[in-house]
Amino acid sequence: MYARSRVRLAHPPSAAGALLVAGLCVAALAFTWVVAALVPATHVRDAVALHDFTLLGGPHVDDLANALLSLLEPALYILWAVILMAVALRRGRPRVALAVALVMGMAPLTAELLKPLLAHPHSPIYGDEITAASWPSGHTSAATALAMSAVLVAPHRLRPTVAVLGAIFAAAVGFSLVLLAWHLPSDVLGGYLVGTLWTALAVAGLRKAESRARSGRMRSGVGAMRAGVP
Repeated sequence: MYARSRVRLAHPPSAAGALLVAGLCVAALAFTWVVAALVPATHVRDAVALHDFTLLGGPHVDDLANALLSLLEPALYILWAVILMAVALRRGRPRVALAVALVMGMAPLTAELLKPLLAHPHSPIYGDEITAASWPSGHTSAATALAMSAVLVAPHRLRPTVAVLGAIFAAAVGFSLVLLAWHLPSDVLGGYLVGTLWTALAVAGLRKAESRARSGRMRSGVGAMRAGVP
């Protein structure tokens, strides 16, 4: 029974499971925005967290944070996407390459489209650095998309390691954004949710395509067997 449980746990998430994760992300995004935009107590907590994070900064730490965020500049971000797609194609996984293009393209685009639509005035205690159109963070959306796309492309045996490194990278990007007062903590959380949402949708599409491919192969096999019966 233990062996069977291990086999079941090793199975990749189903399309239904991935869609459930996507639905939870949508719900969490709506909740996060409502709380961040409409609950005054959240403004204070965001401000306190922002202040505490900025106190951790310094010349060397700020330089490191800026260098990390520079890895997500548009030209480099496109390069990472092209590299990951090339690796997926090299491994004979065109569907994964398409999923990477979807996730890494749509996650930051969604964040940039939502910013002006869901802009809300911030408390004056934030200062002038953070504009009203700051939610969700495009940088954390991009970082999450990059990290999760790397997991999709990685071989199964390397996925745990890639997942840990990707999580560290995404967390460091979020930390850097708040440290440099580019974004509020609620903006960063929204960015993580956007990136996860698009990854879940891509995984759902991959699982559905794989299921149809298996069904097609099974039908072809049955047809071939029947054709061989006298």
